Amino acid sequence: MSELLPPSDESASAPGGRNWNALSAIIASLIGLLALCVSGYTAYIQREQVRAEVWPNLIAGNDDNDLSLIVYSKGVGPAIVRSAQIWVEGKPQSDWHHVLDALGMKRPITFSESTINPDVVSPGENVRIIKFEDKDIYRQFRAAAVAKHMAIAICYCSTLGECWQYRDAHLVGFKEGPLQMAPVNQCPRLHPAEVFND
Repeated sequence: MSELLPPSDESASAPGGRNWNALSAIIASLIGLLALCVSGYTAYIQREQVRAEVWPNLIAGNDDNDLSLIVYSKGVGPAIVRSAQIWVEGKPQSDWHHVLDALGMKRPITFSESTINPDVVSPGENVRIIKFEDKDIYRQFRAAAVAKHMAIAICYCSTLGECWQYRDAHLVGFKEGPLQMAPVNQCPRLHPAEVFND
C-alpha cells in the first residue's frame, strides 16, 4: 500500500528553496513605500507652490514727487502687519506728532497719514504713511529725517502664518547697504512705548 503525501505547493516554493509569496509581499511593501514617498513629495511641492502664491514683501521709502513716505507691497500675497516701529536718532516714536517733534520741526504742520499698524496691505498696494501738503515743509522733513537717521521696522506675516521682519536704517534718502529682511518664527511682542501706532 502506498503512503499518501500532502500535496506540495509548487507555486510558493521553487526547486532552489525560494518562497515566492514572501518575495511578492516584499515587492508589494516596497511599492507601497514608494507610493507613500511620492505622495509626501507631491504634498511638499504643493505646499511650496501655495507659499509662493501668498508670499508678502513690504518695503518703505520716500516719494519726493508725492511729498510722502510710502510702504510698498511688492509681494504676491497680502501682508498682515503685526507691528511697526519708527526711530529718530535711535529713540522709538509712538506717532507722527512725536516724530515731527523729535525731528525738531515747528508746528503747526499740515499732513495726512494712513495707518500701517495694524493693517493688511494687499499685493501691489502703496500705503502713504505720511503725506505733506507743502513742498518746503516736506523738504525740511526730508533733510531732518536724513540728518537724524530716521529708521523703520515692520513685522508682517502671510496668510499661512509665516512672518518676516523688515528693517531700514535709512527710511528717507539714499539706501546705504542692503535692506534687512529676515524670516522670523513670530513677530516680537514689543513694549507699548516701542510701538508706532499711526
